[in-house]
Amino acid sequence: MSNRPLQENKMDTMPIGRLLANMALPMVLSMLVQALYNVVDSIYVSQISESAVTALSLAFPIQNLQIGFAVGIGVGVNSLLSKSLGEQNQDAVNRTAGNGIVLMLIAAAMFMLFGAFGVRPYFEMQSDVTQTVEGGIIYTRICCLLTLGCFMQILSERLLQATGRTVYTMYTQGLGAVINIVLDPILIHGWFGLPALGIAGAAWATVIGQWSGAFLGLYLNEKHNPEVHFGRKYAVPSWHIIAPILTVGVPSIIMNGIGSIMSFGLNQILQGFTETATSVFGIYFKLQSFFFMPLFALNGATISIIAFNYGARKPARIVKVLKVACSAALSLMVMGLLVFQLLPDLLLGLFNPSAEFLTIGRSALRTISWCFPVAAVCIALGASFQALGNGIYATITALCRQLIVLLPAAYLLSLTGNVNNV
Repeated sequence: MSNRPLQENKMDTMPIGRLLANMALPMVLSMLVQALYNVVDSIYVSQISESAVTALSLAFPIQNLQIGFAVGIGVGVNSLLSKSLGEQNQDAVNRTAGNGIVLMLIAAAMFMLFGAFGVRPYFEMQSDVTQTVEGGIIYTRICCLLTLGCFMQILSERLLQATGRTVYTMYTQGLGAVINIVLDPILIHGWFGLPALGIAGAAWATVIGQWSGAFLGLYLNEKHNPEVHFGRKYAVPSWHIIAPILTVGVPSIIMNGIGSIMSFGLNQILQGFTETATSVFGIYFKLQSFFFMPLFALNGATISIIAFNYGARKPARIVKVLKVACSAALSLMVMGLLVFQLLPDLLLGLFNPSAEFLTIGRSALRTISWCFPVAAVCIALGASFQALGNGIYATITALCRQLIVLLPAAYLLSLTGNVNNV
């Protein structure tokens, strides 16, 4: 069975521009919906109190790390599976999917343990405001203890993406996002006779949305992804499969981990000014996701195409997709720059801002957004590192960008006593 010919795949024949649009657009749309429900969470939570918004900001590094582990493993699975498809190796395709499931279960168990034992020390280390600490503990504990839905949703989407069926990822993410958006006000404010759960309601809406997307993703893989077969024999751990998954996936996890460390460090610096500054930082991340999440969707499609054509030994197509991806990424992020420069008050007005929040937020959005075009090219080119199995290069660039320069610079600028400099 290992060398059984696979059916012709569009990643092998379709013109690059059309192929990238065909694969990326459904993912971009689903990511935009995902970004929308992240923002809706914060909009409703901002109606509770500013401390609740701060609690979500302090929880962000953990959520980011959780998603980073899931996406990192998913990227590794995606890369190896696409390469195996290009090589016409069905057995390797199936074993990649099976070992990916094993790795996801292990990673999810780690976050469940953190949810049970590590959440309180994490928040008490960051804040001495009781309302902020208790709200953050409630929110993060629910998200961590029920994190398996997040991991399985992301894996199922990566399996569909690796075989070129990205339109189905729009269904899974869209379902999860819509359920979250609908449940947010119902559970937070207690509509239709239900108890008002406050910040816990936002957490429950999030995990219910993730589990809904996970179940749909598993169904779509089983019924509409014939190039991937599931079975216990394929889930037997094999180092020959796990090693290349981790070679690509671990750098991606580290990159997200670096982002979490950066967020944690900046939260600590900003807490030295006011909790409002920390809240602004959290809201900035929610708003920038409208541009960065589609950028990462484009990146995911690029990785699949490059990995497939690497396995098929078609270097000309690899170079072409990198050129097209860089152009598309740059266009997207220039648009983001213009929105943040011209409409900061409109964006921040969604979150029931105080005068201090609006003043700090206006400066933050306009200052940080100048990096968007540079980030576009950096992330787009990084796809080649991951797809070709050289993820360590992407790790090095992320380390330089987010830790070696950013945190020391932020600390030194904080010594001026002006939060806008940070």
